[in-house]
Formats: sequence, C-alpha cells, structure tokens
Amino acid sequence: MLKAGSDNPTQTYEPGEGGSEEAANFIAETVGSLAHLARRHELDLLTYLLAMTQLEAEEQVKLLRRRKLS
Repeated sequence: MLKAGSDNPTQTYEPGEGGSEEAANFIAETVGSLAHLARRHELDLLTYLLAMTQLEAEEQVKLLRRRKLS
C-alpha cells in the first residue's frame, strides 16, 4: 500500500505508522478520484458504489475525530 501523497511506489506503510484516521482519509481521497473517473466514462454502477465508499470513508474519519475529542 502506498503512503498518501507519496511519489515513490516502493514506499509502503509500516505497522503502527499513520493510523486509522489517516488510512480512512487516504481511502476517501483515492476512491473519490476513482468515482470521478467512473463518472466521466459513464460507468454508472461503479460511480455509485465508489461514491458510497467515499461517503463511508469520510464518515469514518468524522467518527475517529470525534473519538479523539472525547
């Protein structure tokens, strides 16, 4: 798995690096890009599924942030 924002595909996450919030953020951003690509090519079912995945990842980020504040 690549690090968010990394230009070097050989860099990978080490256990304990990042965290759940960072991972969920990375997933939301990456899936958002894929949803945009699917939308552009009129792949309706993929667009829908990817958009739902993006929403779920964004919700996870919000939940994780709320837990930090508690």
